[in-house]
Amino acid sequence: MKKIAFIGAGSMAEAIISGLVTQQVIQPANIFVTNKANDDRFEYLEEQYGVTTTRSLQALLQDADLAVLAVKPKDILETMQSIKEYIREGMLFISVVAGVHTSSLEGIANKQFSIIRAMPNTSAAVGKSATALAANGHTEEPQLQTAITLFETVGTVAIVEETQLDAVTGLSGSGPAYIYYLVEALEKSAETIGLDSQTAKQLILQTLLGAADMLQKSPKTPAVLRKEVTSPGGTTEAGLKELQAHHVQEAFIACVQEATEQSKRMGEQISKELAKHVVPQ
Repeated sequence: MKKIAFIGAGSMAEAIISGLVTQQVIQPANIFVTNKANDDRFEYLEEQYGVTTTRSLQALLQDADLAVLAVKPKDILETMQSIKEYIREGMLFISVVAGVHTSSLEGIANKQFSIIRAMPNTSAAVGKSATALAANGHTEEPQLQTAITLFETVGTVAIVEETQLDAVTGLSGSGPAYIYYLVEALEKSAETIGLDSQTAKQLILQTLLGAADMLQKSPKTPAVLRKEVTSPGGTTEAGLKELQAHHVQEAFIACVQEATEQSKRMGEQISKELAKHVVPQ
């Protein structure tokens, strides 16, 4: 990659920029960034990462191999209309804009071009994102490999069909919030049983890290690992019976399903709005 253009300069764009710079995938001076009006953000990114900032779309996209769309869904129409004249053959666009289909981006631009939709999560900020990528039909294999390299700087990468991105959103896109919710509950339980907050936090976090490491390194299924911890008549069994009585597993399943359905609903609404502005090809 000779040049990368970031359209949008928020937290997700910064996480990716940080990964690229830290892992020396590209020289910071060859990372170009724009946003709508936040000069303080420009100054921060320049000082922190050594990137080039500009509000000239021509300077931003000229000779860029790759452009990352990192704007809010409500701004995608204006963004695509403003940059479509600079889209050229061979450029790859990666969109982290939730709910916006590749066909909508092509329709607004009135061009067929290479697009990969990415669904990272907020753990990208600490280099631990679980990111799913879905490429459109105009994307070539080397371009997909470029996208994989890009997102591996902030975590792990899975390749899916675009139709699966709603499920990815419900599972791993929103997933960090489910884990934080669980930790909230564990912290509250620690308080009720007499543990101070600092000790509880240390124990909870290490327990999560250890369990995640076991799941990653062991060939055993989660169910087998759970059963190995659960002695008949023991403390773990007693606790798990309470979770089962409150249908916690079913609640988590329903949670992910509803988040997935909401992602579908939002995507359909965005697609309908954008379709009003699509030029027939």
